[in-house]
Amino acid sequence: MKVLVTGVKGQLGYDIVNECEKRKIEAIGVDIEEMDITNALQVSNVIKNSCVDAVIHCAAWTAVDKAEDEIDMCRKVNRDGTENIAKICKELNIPMMYFSTDYVFNGQGEIPWKEYGEREPLNIYGQTKYEGELIVEKLEKHYIIRISWVFGLNGNNFIKTMLRLGEEKREVSVVDDQIGSPTYTYDLARLCVDMIQTEQYGTYHATNEGVCSWYEFACEIFKQAGMKVKVTPVHSDAFPAKATRPSNSRMSKTELDKHEFNRLPSWQNALERYLKVLKR
Repeated sequence: MKVLVTGVKGQLGYDIVNECEKRKIEAIGVDIEEMDITNALQVSNVIKNSCVDAVIHCAAWTAVDKAEDEIDMCRKVNRDGTENIAKICKELNIPMMYFSTDYVFNGQGEIPWKEYGEREPLNIYGQTKYEGELIVEKLEKHYIIRISWVFGLNGNNFIKTMLRLGEEKREVSVVDDQIGSPTYTYDLARLCVDMIQTEQYGTYHATNEGVCSWYEFACEIFKQAGMKVKVTPVHSDAFPAKATRPSNSRMSKTELDKHEFNRLPSWQNALERYLKVLKR
């Protein structure tokens, strides 16, 4: 099997290419230098010339607050870029895997979001990822995987930020009214490579198991890292942001179970393994 992976410089794209290589699956990793997803002609040429069996589309605009000011650019990447890839996948009759977010839901309540539940994005980023979903789900051969609170080696994330702030200040304030599940890209990549080799098309939610608040996540980070840092729980209002954040990012794993895919390990276990890799 041969796959094209967009966004190879990001946390997820990097891990998916590595996972493919471990399994002797040929993976062509591209980023904006090799394939600008907003350039339809370039997208067509790169995918067709690569002669791949599937496209795993990780590239995205993920600057959530910046998206509120740069709506057109965010939409150009998340909707139009996705459409450019989807058109070629349809033409070549090959599967497309697209990554989305819990931000396509309204972020309220306490019940886990269902894979095929009503979507009601709460900010520009979520809206453009939703628009991307609408394009991809029209393809006969598609996988939509919603993820949240992502962390991996190749890029910045909440864990790296907490470790840095903990070293610098020994005291941090973290919101305790947003609940969700962290997602380790190493674990997610293994699931995605499993999935792309099947024909189990559809929409899935994939995060590490268990839920926590950002405050609880931070406490566990410092505990496992063996750092003495005072963590103060605060309300989201303490950190005003341009883009509204969801208070409920819990997501149901019904479709993973239904199609007999393995759920990811607990987020605490994922954190433990991630911290060990960071120390190398």
